[in-house]
Amino acid sequence: MAVIRDVMPVFELFQPVSIDDAIKLLDRHGTDAWVLAGGLDSMDWLKDRIKRPKVVVDLSQIKELKGVREANGGVEIGAMTPLTEVVRNPIVREKFSLLMEAAELVASPQIRNVGTIGGNVSQDTRCWYYRGGWTCYRAGGNICYADTPTALNREHAIFDADRCVAVNPSDTAPALIALDARMVIRGPKGERTVDAEDYFIGPGIDITRMTVLEPNELLTTIRIPSTMAGAQFYFEKVRDRQVWDFPLVNVASAIVYSGGRIDRARLVVNAVAAKPRRLKAVEASVIGKPRNEETADMAGTLAVEGAQTLRHNGYKVPLMRNLVKRAIRGAGTWTS
Repeated sequence: MAVIRDVMPVFELFQPVSIDDAIKLLDRHGTDAWVLAGGLDSMDWLKDRIKRPKVVVDLSQIKELKGVREANGGVEIGAMTPLTEVVRNPIVREKFSLLMEAAELVASPQIRNVGTIGGNVSQDTRCWYYRGGWTCYRAGGNICYADTPTALNREHAIFDADRCVAVNPSDTAPALIALDARMVIRGPKGERTVDAEDYFIGPGIDITRMTVLEPNELLTTIRIPSTMAGAQFYFEKVRDRQVWDFPLVNVASAIVYSGGRIDRARLVVNAVAAKPRRLKAVEASVIGKPRNEETADMAGTLAVEGAQTLRHNGYKVPLMRNLVKRAIRGAGTWTS
């Protein structure tokens, strides 16, 4: 399929200076509008001419969307805060190092200087058929090109496929879910807050988008409560190249101990389904158990139950199983 590269379609550019002004613009133009955050994902879409918005709303001038602030023992992060600032923030590093580790593994230093945390959690899937302009289900067609006998589907889903087998590519998303974060959304009708886990949606709910955001809404703030502050964290990302690349599979865990046994646990993997996958059954199974090899083996086996592979992505099953085991064991030390 021929795609015109590096020539952006004509659009009208708006640069509001307040959240209210931005929402008014989005409400006025609806699906004709495109939200520009750091611009990295947006420029790919626009230069390839796959997305052709009539209006682009640039959020870079809205100061209230930027910055990291301590709040009630937790932290609030503006959606337009660059990933580098998240990584370097002392509160994040001290209390919520899981997010620091995840954000630090996003792409490259240059990209993290520009890319925002709101953009990272809200980015679209990277399926090359979809992003190449193929008229798949997600693009309004009647086929999933990645789920055919001759398809290239090495990076696609092993869980919860519903017509579309594309995956969520975010590194910060599983960390935020493990930290029990809340996403603050503003629209014409006011503000609403959703759990990070519920911010993401699969194709069974709406195959045309990855999050609950409506066309006239903005993600404004990410709130991380003190719930998991000081827990033992683990984050690991497996990718083809050690810089820039998106995850083949990543894992984030936050575990709290009491008396040498697991008291609370939140465990999330990504890049295995259309949305980050919280492993609630695994969490429940490890409560009250020591953090040892036996517990890790049980958790890894349970984590991959129900996986359904495609022609080229079967490797994700043992990869995910072993990442979950490592997340339960921690950084090389456990009790016996």
